[in-house]
Amino acid sequence: MLRGGIPIGKIFGIAIRLNYSWFIVFGLVTWALSVGYFPSIDPTLGVPTRVVAGLLTSVLFFGSVLAHELMHSVFAQRFGIPVQSITLFIFGGVSQITKEPQKPKDELRIALAGPLTSLVVGGVFWAVWFLAQDASSLVVAIAYWLGWINVSLAVFNLIPGFPLDGGRVLRSILWWRKGNLLQATKTASNIGRGVGYLFIFAGLVQIFIPGLTFQGLWLAFIGWFLDSAASASRREVMMQAAFEGVRVHDVMARHPVTVGPDVTIQEVVDDYLLLRNIRAVPVVEGGRFLGLMTVSDIRRVPRDRWSETPVRAAMTPAPALVTAYPDDSILSVLQQMTERDLNQVPVVADGRLQGLLTRSNLMRFLHLRDELGIRKAAA
Repeated sequence: MLRGGIPIGKIFGIAIRLNYSWFIVFGLVTWALSVGYFPSIDPTLGVPTRVVAGLLTSVLFFGSVLAHELMHSVFAQRFGIPVQSITLFIFGGVSQITKEPQKPKDELRIALAGPLTSLVVGGVFWAVWFLAQDASSLVVAIAYWLGWINVSLAVFNLIPGFPLDGGRVLRSILWWRKGNLLQATKTASNIGRGVGYLFIFAGLVQIFIPGLTFQGLWLAFIGWFLDSAASASRREVMMQAAFEGVRVHDVMARHPVTVGPDVTIQEVVDDYLLLRNIRAVPVVEGGRFLGLMTVSDIRRVPRDRWSETPVRAAMTPAPALVTAYPDDSILSVLQQMTERDLNQVPVVADGRLQGLLTRSNLMRFLHLRDELGIRKAAA
């Protein structure tokens, strides 16, 4: 979720990104502060001053959101859980944590780290507000608003609806009591979807109240997001449980179609990708795996050169690819596919292609096991 965005740097080795939707909410927050909040505090403030104050406050606000997510990520790393990135987007921020905690107490600590950070940050701003009563009214107004918004952020995130922090706290408690992560996730996700529906209902009611239409739309939108996020999180955990004990050789396509390095891109497109409805084809010569020709590789070559460009000139070579061994755990490979947003991974042993693992293979495997009534793979 939210893998796209503009990279702005790294903190503690974690990539920080701005999703394109972030600019919308940044503009809305700045506008609301400049037009509504600061004039109500001091009507004598000029427009330039209000705009600069709005921009500064928005930057500090999203810095607070980043601190909230960063503490989630730092605690996750402390417990051996890789964190790919933090993305700021229209609803705040999200940490791309690539696997579930191993223990309920780890989940609890990771979940509480964010709200506690927001409470601390809010307390610091309120302390500034209290100590700066004799200072500029603008400084007082900025500190008070940032204190209030950070405390509100902590309280909102502690709502017991998965995947909010409060929902993860609830899941950790259920997990600790029942000893079953999957069952705890199902229960917490159902509650999370219920919270989402309540937000949607409340938003729809407000839409028809004069003066609250925009707030109602925003509340309904948040409810829709919570419902979608809860469903997606549940599917992800169920997939991890379903693949427990499964090896790559159980799922991979064992005899994928291959091409030689001297075949042209046009031939690959016409005779393989389009004809067979596939997104990539392994490149093999003399039994040796040389690389992978993907849709992304092809798109980098101008269309009028496809008929004259051989595959070897455009493919991704084997050393640059993420590959798997037949006996690798599906979960470990799936983690790499998620982290790098890969559609397929070649399965290689001793330099020779053994098969190809694709997202389609994974989905078909799950679907077939579900039809057969097999709920969990044998270890």
